[in-house]
Amino acid sequence: MNPRPLVIRFGALGDMVLLTTLIRHLHARFNQPVDIVSSGPWTTPLLEGQPGIGDLFVVGSRNTPYLLSRGQQQLVRALRKRGAGPTWLCDYYHNEKTYALLKRAGWSSDDWCEQFNLPEVQGPHFCDLWLRFAYRNPKILGGKDLPSAATDAWPQLFVNEVQRQSGMNWLKQHQLHDKELILIQAGNKRTMRKFGLRQRSSNTKYWPEENWGKILQALREQHPQHAIIMLGVPSEFTLIQDILNHANISNVHNASLEMPIPRLMFLCERATGMISVDTGPAHIASALGCNLVTLFGKASPAMYAPRGANAEVQCLTGMHQGEVSMLGITPAMVVDAWQHLLNNLDSIREST
Repeated sequence: MNPRPLVIRFGALGDMVLLTTLIRHLHARFNQPVDIVSSGPWTTPLLEGQPGIGDLFVVGSRNTPYLLSRGQQQLVRALRKRGAGPTWLCDYYHNEKTYALLKRAGWSSDDWCEQFNLPEVQGPHFCDLWLRFAYRNPKILGGKDLPSAATDAWPQLFVNEVQRQSGMNWLKQHQLHDKELILIQAGNKRTMRKFGLRQRSSNTKYWPEENWGKILQALREQHPQHAIIMLGVPSEFTLIQDILNHANISNVHNASLEMPIPRLMFLCERATGMISVDTGPAHIASALGCNLVTLFGKASPAMYAPRGANAEVQCLTGMHQGEVSMLGITPAMVVDAWQHLLNNLDSIREST
C-alpha cells in the first residue's frame, strides 16, 4: 500500500483553493506529501510547489469514452505505477467515472472514502467540510472517522521566491514597483462565455460596468497614490476596457492579457486589498492574506466565502426583483464595505 494520501477533486480554480484546507490537514496527519488528481489548466500553477503537495496528476475531460481518451489512459498508467493507497474523493457528482478510472488503476472501494454524511461538521462552509473530511478513513485504514479538535478551517497558499522575483520584474516593467496596489476582479467565467450577453439572466455573477466605474472613481478619490490593477483573463479584456471608459480615471491598468496564476498570487500577497465578484481569484487572495470585499450573487457566502488565516473579508449580498442577486448590491454598499475593511485593519494594528 502506498502510504501517501491521494486526493481527487475535479474543481474550478476557487474549489482547488478551498481544497488546500483538506490537503494541509492530511499532510499534517500523515506526515507525507499529498498527491492530487484534478483537471483544468489552473491546477498545476496553483498547487505545484506548495507545502504538503506531492505529485499532481492532471487529466482533461472525463466525458470522453476511456478508449478514445489518451489523457485518461495516461492517468491510469500513472496511478498504476504510483500504487493504490488511502484516497479521499471530493466530488459530489459523476463519481462513477472516477470509480472506473481508479479500478482500472488497481484500486478497490476499500481504498477510498467520500465526504457524504460527515459527523460533527462545524458549519456549512466547504472549509469546515474539508477540515472534518481530513479525519475520515477508508476501510484500509479502519473505516472509522477519527475525532478532531482542529479548528483552523481555512485555505492557505504561499508565494515562493521565484514567483516573487518574477512579479517584481513585471511591476518594474510597468513602473509600478514603488506603488501601493489595489486589485479589482470584475469578470468571471460566466460573464465571459463566448455566447450570450454579459447581463443575461443566467449570469448570476454579472455586476454592471457603470457600477464598477463608480467603484474605481471612489477608490481613486480615497487612494490618490495607489495603482489600481484590473485582474482577469484575456477574454475579460473588453469588459475591463468598458469599465475603464465609465471610470475615466488615471493610474488604472488592464492586466487581463498578462495575468498568469503565479503573478496573480504575487500581486495578492503584495496588495493593500481587493474588490472582487465571487470567483477564483478572490479565494486566492484571502488564502494569501489579502484583505478583500467580495460581491455574491446566488451562491451563499455561508458556504463559499473566501477565507484565510490572515485576511479580513467582507462579503456582500443583495436583493433584486424579489430574489437574491448581485444586482441588488449598490456601489455605495461596496464603498462602505471597503471603508469598514480598512477601519478594521486600523483597529487591529492599533491593538498590536
